[in-house]
Formats: sequence, C-alpha cells, structure tokens
Amino acid sequence: MKLTFHGAARTVTGSRHLLEAEDQRILIDCGMFQGMKKLRLLNWEDPGFDPGFLDHLVLTHAHIDHTGYTPRLMQYGFKGPIHCTPATAELLEIMLMDSAHIQEEDASWANKKGFSKHKPAEPLYTSFDALQALKLIQPTKFSKWRNLSPKIRLRLSNSGHILGAAFVEIRVRDGRSDGVNEGETTVIYSGDVGRYDVPLHSDPDDLPACDVLVVESTYGTREHEHQPVLDQIRQEFERTMHKRGVVLLPSFAVGRTQMVGLILRDLMREGELEEVPIHIDSPMAINATTIYSRHLYDCNLDKEITFDGRNRIFPKKVKLHRTVHESKMLNNLDGPRVIIAASGMMTGGRILHHLSRRLDDHHNLILLTGYQAVGTRGRALQDGATSLRIHGQNIDVNAHVATIKGLSSHADGNEIMRWIGTAPTPPKKVFVVHGEEENALEFAKRINRETGAEVFVPHMKESFEI
Repeated sequence: MKLTFHGAARTVTGSRHLLEAEDQRILIDCGMFQGMKKLRLLNWEDPGFDPGFLDHLVLTHAHIDHTGYTPRLMQYGFKGPIHCTPATAELLEIMLMDSAHIQEEDASWANKKGFSKHKPAEPLYTSFDALQALKLIQPTKFSKWRNLSPKIRLRLSNSGHILGAAFVEIRVRDGRSDGVNEGETTVIYSGDVGRYDVPLHSDPDDLPACDVLVVESTYGTREHEHQPVLDQIRQEFERTMHKRGVVLLPSFAVGRTQMVGLILRDLMREGELEEVPIHIDSPMAINATTIYSRHLYDCNLDKEITFDGRNRIFPKKVKLHRTVHESKMLNNLDGPRVIIAASGMMTGGRILHHLSRRLDDHHNLILLTGYQAVGTRGRALQDGATSLRIHGQNIDVNAHVATIKGLSSHADGNEIMRWIGTAPTPPKKVFVVHGEEENALEFAKRINRETGAEVFVPHMKESFEI
C-alpha cells in the first residue's frame, strides 16, 4: 500500500491524496489550489498522477478546495465513479457549475483585455467538463459500506463540517491479524473536521480504530473564541437597529449563510432581536439553502433546527434575490434591515455594490463573519482601514465594523484532538495535511505528544509505504 500527497501538503488548499492498494488507485478529494498566484498556477501543472488510470474518486465534502479540480480530470480521461454523500452530490451541482462558469468568464475577460500570455486564453475547465463529472457521481449514505473491489471497502461518516461533509474510512483486506482490525488495514481521511456544540451542524461522529489517519490542521494551532455567538450578534445588531441602520453581512454561500440565518431566526423568535427584513442576495446561497432545507432531518444537521413543525432555517421576513435587477433594488431601501451577500472576504460579488452604497453611512454596520485573509477588503476593514477602493473609487469607511468570532466551521486544535481521542485506540501513523507549514509542524508535535502515534507532515508529491 502506498499513500501519495498531491495537494494540501504544507498548505491549506488543493486537497488530493492518492491511495494505491490491491491494484486499485483511489483518489481522496480533488481540490483546486486557491489563494496566492504561485498556488493557483499549480492547477495548470500536471497533476502528478494519471487521472485516466484512477479507479475511484472519493470526495469528503463540496468545498472547492476539496472538489474544484474534479472537472479537470475529465480532460485527462477520468471515467469514475465518484463517491460522496447524497447531500454533497446535490451541493456539487451548484459548486462545480459555478466554478466552471468562473473559469470560462476569466478566460473570456483575459481574451477581451489581452493580458494573458496564452493566445487564446483557455479556461481550466468548462461547464461541459463539470456536467460530465456530475454524471459520474454515485452517492453513498452515511455509515453504509460500499465495496470498491473484492478486497477494499469504503464507509463515509459525519465529520460535522458542512451539510454532507464526511470523513472517509477505507479498509483493505490484507490477511494480517493484530487485534485492531482482523485481517484489514484501515486508513481514515478526516476531510475537514467540524466543531462541537455549534448551531446548524451536528457533532462529528467518533473516530473508529485505524492504522493510518490523514488529518487536517487548518486551525490546529488556534483556539476559537468562546464568547457565545448569540451574545455577539445581539450586541452588534441592537446598536444598528436602534439607529435604523442597515446590517451588511458578507458571507460564504454554503454553510456560513445558513448558520447566520438560523442564529437570526432564533434570536428573533425569542424576542431577543426586532424582526426586520432580511435579504439573501446570492443565487448560490439561495440554492444552497434550498438543499439544506431538503436535508433538515439528516444526521449531520442539528436536530433542534426545526420548530413548530416548520422546515424553516431563516426567519419569516426573508426575501430572496436572484437577479441583478432584484439586487439593485436593495439600494433604494432604508433600514432597519439585513443584507446578506457574497463574497465572505469581499473579494468580489454583489457585496461590493452594497458596500459602495452603504459604507460611508455611520448608521450602518458591516458585520464580518469569519477569517479574513491578508490582502482582502475584509482584512483591511478588520485592520481599521478608513477607506476601501471599490470599482475604481475610494469609499470612506464611516459605518461601524465588527467581527463575529466563533462561526468557523473548522474545528480548532483542541476540537481536533477531542475527535482523535474518541477512537478506541490511537492511530499508529498520522499524516498532518491541509495546514500552513509552520502550523502543521507544530500541530504534528502535539499529536505525537498526546497520542504517541508516529506523525508525519508530508511535502507535496511525497509518497509513503503503509
């Protein structure tokens, strides 16, 4: 058996892990490299393996850094199957098609402006590639074993991260007997581990006994804010509602928008906040919310979501805006109201138009809901910027800016260790991935110290015999 890391090795993006066992080649996750240019360029390089000879692709969840390279495999002759949970399969329809659309638009813009060194510029993949990939999906329910070959079987368990997110358990029959898994070697891929005791998503399932664990480390050296999210939102909203202002809430379309909507619903239902109009100005967020609503009784969503027999994530006064015209109409509306729009770090999308309209008014609130990367408008606001450049103009920042902490869907270091500790016996070998190099190395030391496991932090393209 051999394990090779073709992505998310000493970085937080591009998850691609290849397991070779019993004449089978199984790729776990097929993420796109995002962020800095040197990482994005990796998407255009040879993947390091021949997709046409892959026997299976397994996707842990729908986020693009774990799935966004999948349509590219079609150009190399990949023929599937693709395994994921049913909810992930539904989310992939909107995520991959949106990603393909962005690739096509970027290529078209490059050709129009003539700034690409390629003549003509081509998209990384097309909508046709995305559609072909979607046809290969074979949904697998949580906790159900699926045979990949006579000697290899697969099981997906709830990782608690977003709707449909799973950790992957692969068992390979090898004839050994060591008292852990009779005659089998067990390899588990964490995907992204979710948090404990948070709204919307349920706690991760316990970790089974395993020989090898591949674990993420995105927040492995951090500890999340413990001030209750409800209290933070209540304080910020009350100030703005009293001034009859508008709350602008930049949010990620899948997971974050739904969690914020649920929190607002509960606060308004309990009388903690005034019921005001809430506008969801993001077609992808609307589509994702529809999918969430279809899965309200799934095991990886909190059982307390539903109330009064109604399958409703958002409060009563929610208005959905799909078209550009509907989005523009919001410019004419006064407060108090809430506008939720993409993107979460304000790098693009409809939120920029709302910022142009609302940012210079001291009555309004810009409420950030998560980590803001260096170089983004969100980070600039967090760091106290007095103006933002939007669509070629400098806009004064007079609105109040606040950050709600504790909304991350990633487990922090303590929560990942708690999850690892749910296994009946510690893993023998652990590979730490999906984290910046310094953080991954530090977290690896902690895992070794607290579990006694042999721990590795692989480099890109590095292989290990297991």
